[in-house]
Amino acid sequence: MKLKETDGEVYGLLTKELDYQKSTLRLIASENYTSRAVMEATGSVLTNKYAEGYPGKRYYAGNKYVDQIETIAIERAKRLFNMPHANVQPHAGASANLAAFFAFLEIGDKFMGLELPHGGHLTHGSPVNFSGKWFRAVAYGVDKETEALDYDAIRKRALEERPKLIICGYTAYPLIINFKAFREICDEIGAVMMADISHFAGLVAGGVYPSPAGYADVITTTTHKTLRGPRGAIIMGRDEERGKMIDKAVFPGLQGGPLEHAIAGKAVCFHEAMQPEFKRYAAQIVKNANALAEELSSQGIRLVAGKTETHLVLLDLTTKGITGKDAQAALEEAGIIVNRNTIPFDTRSPFITSGLRLGTPALTTRGMKESEMKHISGLIVKVLENPNDTELKLRIRGEVEELCKKFPIYADLSY
Repeated sequence: MKLKETDGEVYGLLTKELDYQKSTLRLIASENYTSRAVMEATGSVLTNKYAEGYPGKRYYAGNKYVDQIETIAIERAKRLFNMPHANVQPHAGASANLAAFFAFLEIGDKFMGLELPHGGHLTHGSPVNFSGKWFRAVAYGVDKETEALDYDAIRKRALEERPKLIICGYTAYPLIINFKAFREICDEIGAVMMADISHFAGLVAGGVYPSPAGYADVITTTTHKTLRGPRGAIIMGRDEERGKMIDKAVFPGLQGGPLEHAIAGKAVCFHEAMQPEFKRYAAQIVKNANALAEELSSQGIRLVAGKTETHLVLLDLTTKGITGKDAQAALEEAGIIVNRNTIPFDTRSPFITSGLRLGTPALTTRGMKESEMKHISGLIVKVLENPNDTELKLRIRGEVEELCKKFPIYADLSY
């Protein structure tokens, strides 16, 4: 039986979510729209399979086609990111980061990561996360004046603390990372260099962001976000020796049966990312982010670090008299979906925040370009300046719906 007949309640909510995604402007930097092909592979009969182990070394029989699909995903990931070894089994970015820790650290070992309020991720050392609970996290931050990474200060901190592993690659940092500088710091103290490229992996694949390949010992990334694949992750090593350590950490260290339907979706995603169109898409993401940032700045919104070089724009609302939490809620009422975010040296809690994080991947996938970014910037500013004006938000909601109709998604999809 079909979903509509089996479970009308879930069917109804999925239908509403589809309509919601079609009719709102999604500027959450970690969200995107997958292709129909990726969704078809992810929702395939492979959800019925158990395949503990790796291709050719399974603990269950009946995996000859599963082995071929996972091998295709592995080879495509290696080729796409120019890495000698890839493991495509991690279920999520946090799972991949945990596997990297288990591969290269022992419980209680010291590592360095960017502070969460400065753009780091929970898995980079937050005290409420496994990374901060099981390991000794030492934080580095951005410069207070430039809000950019200060590599001399990071080197000094590393020499003082002598961490066993250093993480670079962040969740809310709008500038390009100098991977060569991190490699030199790691070499100086004998540390493992880990690059978490989850947010900008699609930009790396598209050739518009420097690759950490050739520098990092281990690279982790989600497969959604800018890469535009299914929810999931991969982990890559710079050579086979590190690859064996990674594989052992993933299975049997942390996971049992891999999600082979998700791995099929990853394989399709990697294939799409190797097409010429993907490079144009990646370049447009950055152009759109720059257009969004420049227009917001021209209308009096302060940008953290003063600009963007990636897919995301971080706004400081301190002088606007509105918190990130309230701004997020007001914009959602107007059909503009963003997320509140801490900014460097924020005085508010992560639940309130003084900032907003905006991203252009989803809008770029819809086909929007610089002119649309400038128009959307104007809508955002109107809401931020009049967050309690219900009539204004309703009018803007109508404008948003009309704009979305001009750039449709999933026109023939239904549940």
